[in-house]
Amino acid sequence: MQHPHTGTTSPVHRPHPALPDPRTGRRGRRTGRLAALAAAVSAVFTLTALGGPAAHGADNPFERGPAPTESSIEALRGPYAVSETTVSRLAVSGFGGGTIYYPTSTADGTFGAVAVSPGYTGTQSSISWLGPRLASQGFVVFTIDTLTTLDQPDSRGNQLLAALDYLTGSSSVRGRIDSTRLGVMGHSMGGGGSLEAAKSRPSLQAAIPLTPWNLDKTWPEIKTPTLIFGADGDTIAPVATHAEPFYTTLPSSLDRAYLELNGATHFTPNTSNTTIAKYSVSWLKRFIDNDTRYEQFLCPLPRPSLTIEEYRGNCPHTS
Repeated sequence: MQHPHTGTTSPVHRPHPALPDPRTGRRGRRTGRLAALAAAVSAVFTLTALGGPAAHGADNPFERGPAPTESSIEALRGPYAVSETTVSRLAVSGFGGGTIYYPTSTADGTFGAVAVSPGYTGTQSSISWLGPRLASQGFVVFTIDTLTTLDQPDSRGNQLLAALDYLTGSSSVRGRIDSTRLGVMGHSMGGGGSLEAAKSRPSLQAAIPLTPWNLDKTWPEIKTPTLIFGADGDTIAPVATHAEPFYTTLPSSLDRAYLELNGATHFTPNTSNTTIAKYSVSWLKRFIDNDTRYEQFLCPLPRPSLTIEEYRGNCPHTS
């Protein structure tokens, strides 16, 4: 402003923009906007540093689906719509064909895959409920038939691996699968076969034997994170001579768990079961997808309940 007497310019004294104007009691609008922007940026950085939503995608590219809840992992169906395709035994070698269940949408990219074997004298129909239930949570699932219904565990283990090789190498859904993220499951002799498969192929990310049967009682060679289900009323593969020694002989350094179903029999895994599904989903998500959002359902160790007789395992998990 020009001085009225001298014609020189002197500063106009206004309140500092960061401070309230004594004439109005209000801050400058521009400063207020800048302060709000700074606070928003700070909140984003804080959320990311604390592992909030902005951190998940960067930390784990294999994470699939929304954040899990108790109800979401117990549900009959997860967030993904599921399609299926039948594989004839005449079109494959090394196993007896089966059914592939997979997420219909390709929007999320590739998924991990799991092959599932039935037990002695059983066909894929005995474990078919696992197909859509697991696939709807974000996996490609192959429930297989074996070459004969009388195949022993070592043969079933080889057939599970042959099924995974077919899935990733020549199946119609091979483009939907990440071949580095694979697992095996099986019931009874198929459960024993899943241990054989994990022993033969240490690169597998997860194994889940369901009321398993095997003449081999010790498994110190296994390097795959393994969750074993036993049943307190199992008279065909009693836990004392099958599931329990299988678990206790796994390496103590391994991510491993033993869940004994309460009020269950050897054939409990042959029908839809919420406890089996809940902990199988959590285990597969945690170790095939490396999705630590599911750690909350495995650690701390679940307590005995109406459906769980006993649960043993290591916490926290190391891989």
